[in-house]
Amino acid sequence: MTNREAQSVPQPDSSLLTIEKPIYGGAFLARLNGKAIFVPLALAGEQVRVRIAEDKRGYATAEIEELVAASPERIAPACAHFGICGGCNYQHTGYAQQLAIKESILRETLLRAGVDAPSAMDVLSAEPWAYRNRIRLAVDAQGRLGYRSRGSHALIALDQCPIAAPELIDAARAAQSLLTSSARALRPAEIALFANHDASAMLMSVIVRTASRGPFESFAEALQERIPALQGAELVVETPSQGRKPAPFPKTVARWGADSIHYTVAGRAYRVDLGAFFQVNRWLVDALVDRVTDAAAGTLAWDLFAGVGLFARVLAENFERVVAVESAPASTDALAANLKGTTGKAMRLSTAEFLRRVPASERPDLIVVDPPRAGLGLDVATALGRIAAPRMVYVSCDPATLARDLKALLASGYQIERMAMADLFPQTFHLETVVHLRKS
Repeated sequence: MTNREAQSVPQPDSSLLTIEKPIYGGAFLARLNGKAIFVPLALAGEQVRVRIAEDKRGYATAEIEELVAASPERIAPACAHFGICGGCNYQHTGYAQQLAIKESILRETLLRAGVDAPSAMDVLSAEPWAYRNRIRLAVDAQGRLGYRSRGSHALIALDQCPIAAPELIDAARAAQSLLTSSARALRPAEIALFANHDASAMLMSVIVRTASRGPFESFAEALQERIPALQGAELVVETPSQGRKPAPFPKTVARWGADSIHYTVAGRAYRVDLGAFFQVNRWLVDALVDRVTDAAAGTLAWDLFAGVGLFARVLAENFERVVAVESAPASTDALAANLKGTTGKAMRLSTAEFLRRVPASERPDLIVVDPPRAGLGLDVATALGRIAAPRMVYVSCDPATLARDLKALLASGYQIERMAMADLFPQTFHLETVVHLRKS
């Protein structure tokens, strides 16, 4: 139990609940007088005494005050910050149970949307600790680094993070030491660190709220003296969104050192630039690439939302022509570099724009899509159904938007051939899904 889970004396407004099942987002479902109550840090079958934290019309959220009857699946968390830190959700149960929880959530989410998952679903998993190759930490006014607490913006000062590569935590500690002394004038809001496959090279993004360079270059140089793996850094102005108004796109105002590092996946070296997206799980990325590309071959393949070309690079080994589409400025140069000398061609535009421009007569043998959390959306899903490629692979990081998009693709004549739940984010509620589709 964490220090939030139990109090010896129940509070007057507390309620005794039985936990029913996990739900997407990290909480577990219970009911009070028929109303849905979302309870974090619980497990199915447990009896808990809770305090309602937020009561809305259709549901309420609650915090555990007393663990009355614990599940046999409950274990002691590995991190002292678990329960307070907002990063992890499932450290209080074993890894096999975490995988079962995520598969059940995925199946139920699809079923609610009217999508039948295959009876046999593969699960891709690897070592559940020290897997993260990227961390993003908040910085307070004193220069201390840490994660945000669960349910608030309070900073949890960095002490440990067992899901991150140890080299990243060492770099974060060194950055904190500098920021609390000579580099305090830099006043960053956040710092992001990214390491390659063996943590022999590292990139850093220093995020500020206003366009003042401060001692940025001297801070990067001083950090490299302590962390020789640091190869390059950028200073980024990032303004938070205000209400419904979208935030301006982050702007890089200064750079130091190298613009990129190389990341090896299954024997292939990929260029990854400062700020570019790359899969976060260093233990599972090889298996993910193998599952997505699956030795596919043919005349033409499209890789939509291609990033730096993680899948396109492999597809180009077996297809006569590969078109890789990406619009994020931080990824497009690396995408072109990673496809240089292959059958692949990088296109710098959005997937929606690409689909509007592509000739109606062009039909690829395979389409790979790896959209952000928002998914494809109805317009893109409809366009893909109209193009009717014989095969499609959908890589999803959100089961709800996956379910919505699959419903549209199935309505256009696709069938699910097979599906895998890829646990790229152990200890957290996040899950990845790889769906192979075939046009009927």
